[in-house]
Amino acid sequence: MFERFTKSARAVVTGAVEHAERADADTVDESHLLLSLLDRQGSRASFALAALGADRRREEIVRELAEARRRGGLSQADTEALAGLGIDVEEIVARVEQAHGAGVLAGAGTARGRRGFGSWSGHRPFTREAKGTLVSALRIATARGDRIIGDEHLLLALTTRPGVVAEVLADRGVTRAALDRVLP
Repeated sequence: MFERFTKSARAVVTGAVEHAERADADTVDESHLLLSLLDRQGSRASFALAALGADRRREEIVRELAEARRRGGLSQADTEALAGLGIDVEEIVARVEQAHGAGVLAGAGTARGRRGFGSWSGHRPFTREAKGTLVSALRIATARGDRIIGDEHLLLALTTRPGVVAEVLADRGVTRAALDRVLP
């Protein structure tokens, strides 16, 4: 499938790996794909993000993704649903961090010493969700009649998959419907 990616889409994928490495994350997830998309300039996805104003809100997006990571990957909607059941996620996170250290639920570097053969290579696998995003990008490209997968298809895929990244984007007006309006 990777051979069908444009140069820009390939750059997003390799940029996501670099974001994961800088964060000392054991895996590449959807948030790394989004951060890499936000790094791009002069591409279809960067045009769409700029048209919707998300490019100017990068720091805000980074902060919200970090906060979700701190909560163990729970979205704000998950946190609110749990609050409705009387579960205070912030209190739980604070207690866990008090007992085990700040950011422990973020998972950065936790499995570094436990991985088996191949861990020495520095290879970071993609999470199931990130792989799903790549597959969704292929499906979106095909449904739009495109023979190749561009970074705009990756962005569209991130908005259609439930979770933290889609929520963060939607909170800033970057939805599938909004992208369909600004992407030709």
